[in-house]
Amino acid sequence: MISLGCAKNLVDAEVMMGSLLKEGFEITNENADADALIINTCSFIDAAQEESVDTILESAEFREYANSVQALIVSGCLSQRYRKELPRLMPEVDAFMGIDQVEQVGDIVRQAVGNRGSRLGQATEKPNGNETETTAEPPGEPLIDIHSRPDYIPAFETPRLRLTPDHFAYVKIAEGCNHPCSFCIIPRMRGSHRSRSQADIVQEARQLVSDGVKELNLISQDSTYYGLDLRPGHRENISSPERFNAAASQLPTDASTLASLIRELNGIDDEFWIRVLYTHPAHWTDEIISAIAECDKVAKYVDMPLQHIHDAMLERMRRETSGQYIRDLIGRIREGIPGIVLRTTFIVGFPGETEEYFESLLDFMRDVRFERLGVFTYSKEDGTKAGAMASQLTDKQKEERRERAMALQLGISREIAAAQVGQVNRVLVEKPAAAEELQQAKMNSWEHGHIRSEESNGVIDLGPYLIARGVADAPDIDGRVLVRGDLPLGQFADVRITGHTDYDLIAEPV
Repeated sequence: MISLGCAKNLVDAEVMMGSLLKEGFEITNENADADALIINTCSFIDAAQEESVDTILESAEFREYANSVQALIVSGCLSQRYRKELPRLMPEVDAFMGIDQVEQVGDIVRQAVGNRGSRLGQATEKPNGNETETTAEPPGEPLIDIHSRPDYIPAFETPRLRLTPDHFAYVKIAEGCNHPCSFCIIPRMRGSHRSRSQADIVQEARQLVSDGVKELNLISQDSTYYGLDLRPGHRENISSPERFNAAASQLPTDASTLASLIRELNGIDDEFWIRVLYTHPAHWTDEIISAIAECDKVAKYVDMPLQHIHDAMLERMRRETSGQYIRDLIGRIREGIPGIVLRTTFIVGFPGETEEYFESLLDFMRDVRFERLGVFTYSKEDGTKAGAMASQLTDKQKEERRERAMALQLGISREIAAAQVGQVNRVLVEKPAAAEELQQAKMNSWEHGHIRSEESNGVIDLGPYLIARGVADAPDIDGRVLVRGDLPLGQFADVRITGHTDYDLIAEPV
């Protein structure tokens, strides 16, 4: 299997792998040896689609000279989004499967392997008088049976083969999304928001912790909406802050919410982190803030994509929040959770974004000083309201604004990192650092000369380093802590910060 895209897609891949193992399939790391190859695709933005399409075409080309009878199966968001078009556009694929079919993967693989043989046009012999005539069967069509509106959600009993390192795991608490964001196609691909039961999530978390997992990363399309769809008489159209808070205030005391979930997870015995990812600003409540502040196992870290700050842009994006609401919310979060790390993402170059609107975003970044921040250029997506808007910006304009915003954030990140030098931080040790990973950290920008000596003539001594993550660092998203020394892998440790790069910290064991 080749799995692309986000952590939510990775969990789907884990379910497919677990289901295949349960049904007696053997998994191989050698592409050429496989009877079937599954490509789990992403279709969120243009770049993700291009990566998915390139991977499919490259895999089909590899198959031609390595293992021509191998069945090629495409799963995930690309096949869900373009379920009608892809069979015609990609005849080399033997089967397409949708979001709802991850647990049916065994049957689909069997059918795809059989279909591959018939599609090769295998020769058959037919009698023709006193002679035998050899003819080729016409190739069959790709297999496809994808629901237009997914409603699948995994459960504790769902087979799963974790593809993450032993010390951390992703826990999918909900699937789908109810938001009307004008730039986003996810509700059409993933369906409406649907939460798992709290008891089911807690059961999975207990099992993971007993297996040695040290970090539970809670994921969904909209984690702060968790549980609201479980209430009696649920209506989907409560996405705005006003409607959401009104609905939340009417919940019974024993209702499942993000706050109640993390409080119960916090009560599980053992030492581990709980990290909440993918929160929407419209759905924060005072109870969520209190729960994060009071629960010692919950990482003091907020992942909250804001997309923009100017009211005109937020309205065009259909984000259901105003600039003032966002500023007030950030103030409430920072006041209610001392030491909180804020991570966000912004979209630049959205249709209609003027230089004035963009400058207001830069001013906002200077004022708030986010500890973690990413900037994306707007991607025009078919089937979205924003894709049909006038005043589309050029790729050059979008990229220029992204570079300006990231240059501003680089300076802020350096200052935030420098302020941590001398502190003692708790980290989760991941693995030994390879030489190329240290080079990626831009070690030539390391501060304080702690790895340079007067005799080294400026040559950097790489030495033995470990890669670790602090509370401020979500897996595969944020920076790292590079620790010079020897510490147990997959365990927590205290380290002293001795320096920094542009985005990473340098440390030594305490």
